[in-house]
Amino acid sequence: MTKIELITALAQKGHCTRKQADDALSLVTSVLIESLINGEKVHLSGLGTFEIHERKAKVTKNPRTQDPMITPAKKAPAFRASKSLKEAVNQK
Repeated sequence: MTKIELITALAQKGHCTRKQADDALSLVTSVLIESLINGEKVHLSGLGTFEIHERKAKVTKNPRTQDPMITPAKKAPAFRASKSLKEAVNQK
């Protein structure tokens, strides 16, 4: 599903215009990103948890030359699905 398809589905199910659905989705997305940037976990009941994982710097090899190189430390967003979402997806 693309963003446009999601907006259309939100508009139909929420009985609102596509513009209102787009604004709502943009607002939710920006608040979620802002919260993650501030180091907060975002827990949505029935969906899951968004959080930041910090990865340490490590020594790796350049695949072409096999020379060692340092991969810098970084932060990566992660999503952990809730139990109810996992059960819903796995139902037949």
